[in-house]
Amino acid sequence: MSANLSAILYLVSGVLFILALRGLSSPETSRQGNLFGIIGMVIAVTVTFLSVGNFSSGFIYVLIFLAVGGSLGAFIAYRIPMTAMPELVAGFHSLVGLAAVFVAISAFINPSAFNLGTPGNIKLASLIEMAIGAAVGAITFSGSVIAFLKLQGIMSGAPITFKGQHLLNALLLILIVILTIYLCSTQSSNLFWILIAISFLIGFLIIIPIGGADMPVVISMLNSYSGWAAAGIGFTLENTALIITGALVGSSGAILSYIMCKGMNRSFFNVILGGFGATDQTSGSQNKEQRPVKSGNADDAAFLMKNASSVIIVPGYGMAVAQAQHALREMVDTLKKNDIKVSYAIHPVAGRMPGHMNVLLAEANVPYDEVFELEEINNDFANADVAFVIGANDVTNPVAKTDPQSPIYGMPVLDVEKCKSVLFVKRSLSPGYAGIDNDLFYKENTLMLFADAKKMTEDITKNL
Repeated sequence: MSANLSAILYLVSGVLFILALRGLSSPETSRQGNLFGIIGMVIAVTVTFLSVGNFSSGFIYVLIFLAVGGSLGAFIAYRIPMTAMPELVAGFHSLVGLAAVFVAISAFINPSAFNLGTPGNIKLASLIEMAIGAAVGAITFSGSVIAFLKLQGIMSGAPITFKGQHLLNALLLILIVILTIYLCSTQSSNLFWILIAISFLIGFLIIIPIGGADMPVVISMLNSYSGWAAAGIGFTLENTALIITGALVGSSGAILSYIMCKGMNRSFFNVILGGFGATDQTSGSQNKEQRPVKSGNADDAAFLMKNASSVIIVPGYGMAVAQAQHALREMVDTLKKNDIKVSYAIHPVAGRMPGHMNVLLAEANVPYDEVFELEEINNDFANADVAFVIGANDVTNPVAKTDPQSPIYGMPVLDVEKCKSVLFVKRSLSPGYAGIDNDLFYKENTLMLFADAKKMTEDITKNL
């Protein structure tokens, strides 16, 4: 395939990737955006294969690994439950970072295969690019592995901190810059391997102090890292499609991280420095024993909803764990048959990844025009009869507006407590990811429904 035709097709794939991002920005066009992304990737991969030109005997191994990896990815994506989508995203981010590291290693060991020079005499610009790509890729890999372990529950979701942690991270980052400079002047293979090893370590150290409440930001941040790693390697390989794709992923991930931080009223650096949720959880448990709560059952909930004119649903990660989105949709359909107005209120950081609740509701075929973001619906709580909170916790905690000592103080939350009645579905009074007690549990207008979210929702529907 000629260079001009390859460039044109790469440009077409880049345009399709941009259209994919545009489509994915709205639930109504998300399926179309996903299709654009698939077509763009098929074009990019096909052009890359055809541009090689020299199909040597070793090329068959590339096809074999492509088939194995593609089949495995398709199988995982098909079998994965929606509740585990954040873990899947974190896992795939780690693979993108690791791929960038492997390509950088290949280019450093055998630069002539990439037209970058010879060992010990690699082009300066290419050496800088592969060093940056390898470092960012290694940070993405180890950071994503820690995020996966935290999300999967294999590792504690609480922040892991130690004295001098931030100073150590700063020194390691400075060391990475120094190593890159010396690598460019000496082209020493030992320095290259040390650079990669330290980058793996810094990725680990950056993520362990970040608590579970910040996981949506972590996911989007690692998404951005994986994009920049791919873009850096794209410059090394002089591959236009990789540069465009990496830049799109990197910039969109960075923008999404900013949006998530804004949704929590926190700075990006505040999240990276970690510690959100590092509170004394024992004090919260003591307070719960001393404060009375009102609890009810499905009969009580159904009675309140029957006599309501408007109901606002507030979904959270508890709904995802119980896989209650379909049962919730059935309950809402029953309410609407009784001429009760129903809306869904989505907090920007509800769940464990950006858009987590929107994806789950879309899976249950919830109409898009019934789903509203925090800014659009927060004023409606004061006029609503019932708020049905299903598994959400920190995003409904009014202490964020009243207690300057709280770790979530200043974070915009849903004004659920302003409703006439609040139905809160939860297994227990345990705290959320931030590790603090929720004052909403003890409000006069709150009725706690202690049960599995799916079972409780189904029981309410029967009573309705």
